[in-house]
Amino acid sequence: MSDSLHRAALAERAARAGGVVARNQFRDTFAVETKTGKNDFVTEVDRNAQSQVVATVREEFPEARFLCEEELVTRSGPEAIETEPTPVESVPETGSAWVVDPIDGTANFVRGLRTWATSVAAIANSETVGAATYMPSMGDLYASGPENVTRDGKPLSVSDRTDPETFAVTPVGWWALDDRAEFGRLCTAVVERFGDMRRIGSFQATLAFIADGSLEGAVCLTPTYPWDTLAGVHMVRRAGGRVTDLDGERWHHDSVGLVASNGEAHDELVAAATAALE
Repeated sequence: MSDSLHRAALAERAARAGGVVARNQFRDTFAVETKTGKNDFVTEVDRNAQSQVVATVREEFPEARFLCEEELVTRSGPEAIETEPTPVESVPETGSAWVVDPIDGTANFVRGLRTWATSVAAIANSETVGAATYMPSMGDLYASGPENVTRDGKPLSVSDRTDPETFAVTPVGWWALDDRAEFGRLCTAVVERFGDMRRIGSFQATLAFIADGSLEGAVCLTPTYPWDTLAGVHMVRRAGGRVTDLDGERWHHDSVGLVASNGEAHDELVAAATAALE
């Protein structure tokens, strides 16, 4: 097995392991905190799931470097895992790293909504070589290696719709309460150009749904984080879709904003982003 395939398989196993930890506490009682705002949640479950992902990876790569959404702390309780990652502050340009979002869609998780995911991306020289997005409460595991993407083991491809008036498109990102005008303009730009609009509440789930053909596109105007995007971007591309920045250039982990699509009418999605920014 090649190194890339090995890392892709491990990303899948780690995402599943972390997702099981989160699933076991879903709709249960757990501590909830806020970070940058009243609706920016983090829970003890996020931290426990993240610890499990890290521990799973380090079984095979003891010196692995990690870029994680949450500050890693040791899991509490009788099944505590003593592990501290080697952290990095951004996606390294050289070498390997693992990018982890233990619960992407924590606000959904806290509210008891099923759309949340545990996401792991394996990085080599700043490029994603394998990724997994596990949605335990839905029973779906999305996984991608160097060349393919699957859901529960079955190959995926993006939607074959070509008419924008039949597209379902998702605005992604969030703004402070006193700065919602841009979000409103984005919603307007989407509904004026496309057939329908969705808001999922999980960036990785949104990208997975583009990869499997459930959605045709997504537009994010705000800066993105690697743990919210890298796994899903890899899946969309391997499923035949397209991901760019707001100018229509190939998206990179340090791009500002993101436009993802099935590859059809991508320029219309870029135009929606442009209209929202004016």
